[in-house]
Amino acid sequence: MSSTHTLAPVPTPVPEEVGRLYDRLTALDTAKTGGSLHLGYWDPEDDEVPLVEAADRLTDMMTDRLGIDENHRVLDVGCGVGQPAMRIARRTGAHVTGISISHDQIGRATELAEAAGLGGRVEFRHADAMRLPFEDDSFDAAIAIESVFHMPDREQVFSEIRRVLRPGGRLVLTDFFERAPIPADKRPAVDRLLRDFIMTLAQPEDYVPMLRRAGLRFVELLDITERSVRQTFEQMSRTTHGEEEMQTAFDEEADEKFSPAAMLGVDEFGSVLLTAQKPA
Repeated sequence: MSSTHTLAPVPTPVPEEVGRLYDRLTALDTAKTGGSLHLGYWDPEDDEVPLVEAADRLTDMMTDRLGIDENHRVLDVGCGVGQPAMRIARRTGAHVTGISISHDQIGRATELAEAAGLGGRVEFRHADAMRLPFEDDSFDAAIAIESVFHMPDREQVFSEIRRVLRPGGRLVLTDFFERAPIPADKRPAVDRLLRDFIMTLAQPEDYVPMLRRAGLRFVELLDITERSVRQTFEQMSRTTHGEEEMQTAFDEEADEKFSPAAMLGVDEFGSVLLTAQKPA
């Protein structure tokens, strides 16, 4: 996709490889992040709030933008092991369907939901977001927390989400993007992150055209970098055991592997919160 900028030599994501990566990550101990691997969101002056709490805050910020209640059905695109989906169901009463390309994530998410007594309000299915296995107009809202950067064509995913949304339904997502040109001395750290997690970086100016071509209406584009990225990498870098454990999920033959500490000071690497809507 021409609107996605990939830092060489990072290849275009392949869904099956992403699935295998998250199969391996699912086996790790993620208790310190509440079972979620996404970034947190910190208010001013509260950088020491634990990542697990800050990650829930970001989930809540996104959920509030969906405008949902117990009468709505929500699609969680890239659901992980189901923690955000369960949180959304508890907070709003909505029915949430989570999808992942990872078989192991779906199995673990299903187990956790049943153990939490939420089996009737959340469900999880193995699926590729590039080809959603749902009928048109199946959902009232969709959420994608740090998942679209794993997909080979963001615009195709947006088109599929638009198809399965009912008229007036909202999509809220977070994505990584290049806030400014990344200096040569910082590119190796970014390349390792993109390579090890099988991701690409978006350009913020491409989002509105992508949404328009996909049939969605732009609502909001919010740069959350200053409240999210640095704090997350700082807290991750303090957990040496967790970092070493995570690296076991990556290519054992690689000379260097992703390290959260290497991303500290890469201010050009950003995170954006996007809201869009299917026209009524």
